[in-house]
Amino acid sequence: MDLTEEQWEILEPLIPTPPSREEDGRGRPWRDPRDVLNGILWILRTGAPWKDLPERYPPYQSCHRRFQKWIEEGVLGTVLKALAEDLEERGEIDLSECYIDGTFVAAKKGGAASLVGKTKRGKATKIMAFSDGSSIPLALRTKSASPHEVTLVEATLASGFLKEEPERLVGDKACDSDPLDETLKAQGIEMIAPHRRNRKKRKTQDGRKLRRYKRR
Repeated sequence: MDLTEEQWEILEPLIPTPPSREEDGRGRPWRDPRDVLNGILWILRTGAPWKDLPERYPPYQSCHRRFQKWIEEGVLGTVLKALAEDLEERGEIDLSECYIDGTFVAAKKGGAASLVGKTKRGKATKIMAFSDGSSIPLALRTKSASPHEVTLVEATLASGFLKEEPERLVGDKACDSDPLDETLKAQGIEMIAPHRRNRKKRKTQDGRKLRRYKRR
């Protein structure tokens, strides 16, 4: 589904208007930003290759170039932040219980060296994200896959779209860390994560609270 008039009304002020071809003296006219954004969103929703973009959208090359440009210029980051703030103002963000997780993405040739690290599964990049209780994404951070996930939790939270911190943060066993628990506690955040099997220190997690993990 493409952007509605109401949705575009919110996003349009955040999307830069491309210069006219009379100004830059180059080839064909720029494609309409709304059409391009619809094409980009179609790719992000479906996960399809760019070349499979339906003909009702601008050429995939145009959408891909604009996508890269908007990322480099921070346009899409600004859009995500504005949307998150809009939802928060309308009371549709639930920070009482948030979730954090990470995933590995195999490294591709030509990728930024600083975002690639060696793991047992080969070279890869790690993507960390956290969402609110309704699964609305509130932060996304990309890093080398070499560091353990527990070392990336604080940085991921710091890169969030909202100023307000979550009350509780639910993660998997990779987040089982007493130092992390204490650090987040000092910030007013309760970390909830199952204990690792090889944990040697005494257990600190309350079994009743761990029930929240099942909703993760």
